[in-house]
Amino acid sequence: MPALPWTVPNTPPQGTEVHVFASRFETHSLWGALRFLARTPAVWRQVGKAPGAYGASLKAQPLRRTFWTLSAWESADALKAFAHSGAHRPTSRGLASQMRDVAFATWQTSGDELPVSWEEAERRLR
Repeated sequence: MPALPWTVPNTPPQGTEVHVFASRFETHSLWGALRFLARTPAVWRQVGKAPGAYGASLKAQPLRRTFWTLSAWESADALKAFAHSGAHRPTSRGLASQMRDVAFATWQTSGDELPVSWEEAERRLR
């Protein structure tokens, strides 16, 4: 599973400012990476139905135990509501002990700039 392409559940109105969230996770072990992969489909389905979601993508290097997420939201509150509900909440809590290193980045951009490039996300995660 190298990448899940940018999925657009909702399109922001032209010129709208959006909240972008990027993350990088590295697991302690290959077992942790497999657990991450096993739980991905449920969270991915949740993103597709999440109120305020403007798009999301996932990159995975499971043999290196590293995963990146990139998403765009109508607001920080919409992202927070997603993170604290549905499949994401128990998944993030259940995988927390499997994580060796994590990084997060958030920023604002114009909805006209979506999808955000992976290069931009990785730059902000350094």
